[in-house]
Amino acid sequence: MSSSKFTNAGLTVEDLGIERYGNGHGSTENGNGYRPPSKLNGSTNSKAHHDSSNGHHRHQQDDTPLALRGNVVNPYTYEVLSESAQYIMDRISIRPKIAIICGSGLGSLATILDEKIDFPYEQIPHFPQSTVPGHAGKLVVGKMGKVPVVCMQGRFHYYEGYPLWKCAMPVRVFKLLGVEMLIVTNAAGGLNPDYKVGDIMILKDHVNFPGFAGESFLRGPNDERFGSRFVALNSAYDLDLRKLAKSVSSELGMNDFVHEGIYTMVGGPNFETVAELRLMKLLGIDAVGMSTVPEVIAARHCGIKCFGFSLITNECVTCYDTDDEPDHAEVMEAAFRRQDDLVRFVTSFIDSVKSAELISK
Repeated sequence: MSSSKFTNAGLTVEDLGIERYGNGHGSTENGNGYRPPSKLNGSTNSKAHHDSSNGHHRHQQDDTPLALRGNVVNPYTYEVLSESAQYIMDRISIRPKIAIICGSGLGSLATILDEKIDFPYEQIPHFPQSTVPGHAGKLVVGKMGKVPVVCMQGRFHYYEGYPLWKCAMPVRVFKLLGVEMLIVTNAAGGLNPDYKVGDIMILKDHVNFPGFAGESFLRGPNDERFGSRFVALNSAYDLDLRKLAKSVSSELGMNDFVHEGIYTMVGGPNFETVAELRLMKLLGIDAVGMSTVPEVIAARHCGIKCFGFSLITNECVTCYDTDDEPDHAEVMEAAFRRQDDLVRFVTSFIDSVKSAELISK
């Protein structure tokens, strides 16, 4: 169902029985509440659900057609996201070919760009805000070597209170900017016993636990301008890019701490129980995090190639007889210690992508 049908019906988000996913404080301007262009249909809602004119709340009957009640609608329509993309394009002279999403503590990747222009999230129309320590909360456009790129210094997580359609919305903005390839990075717990803190894991595949519960970035009406209704994910992480990354890591002498494995996303923000981790281990999962998967699904849906890697920032605790506990400070410290190697790896990888003509000139 397209957004034009909602307009023709004269319906608003509230008419459809859709919650705004507010931040719990009555605000939809910043924080977790989305900021649509006033209403989906550009008009005001003439039907109030509660009449408080006499000081008492009086619930009115909802006469929305039953067929339209309860639909989950992503208010970030093609038109809304085009406004976000146009704001950026009006202020830059290059068109990024590669987008990089920087995970916790990995924002240093954006600091090495040349000719860079910063866009704080609060200045970009309709953009959410990042609330997690280690996430600067801005887009940085510039060049890495000779390749025009855009970096997200700070992503949006499900555990912050954002719905998945908001967590991955920047990927569609990247598509409208002309991005052809996405590099997703994250800080993850190492479940594979061969992984040590500071190791890098190239993502071969993922297990989408929120997806098992029906939570998906793509849930709801589909806009064919972004991609088809059903998207294949058997090659979510591009094989040629993975091969190239392994070649680059070998040339840089990083074979001792670069692996390839299976990532999984959990909801967070709590770390996992011992029983949960043991279950994941049985499933062949190598590293655990709280992000990345919605962004990859969004990218593949709109035809963007994906490459991802995890920085192993803590070792998962899989036994009961220990006082060890993971914490976010540990994550940040591990990222800081490895940042120089990560910069070398990413810059060499992007240079090799250009040389191999895996993106357009």
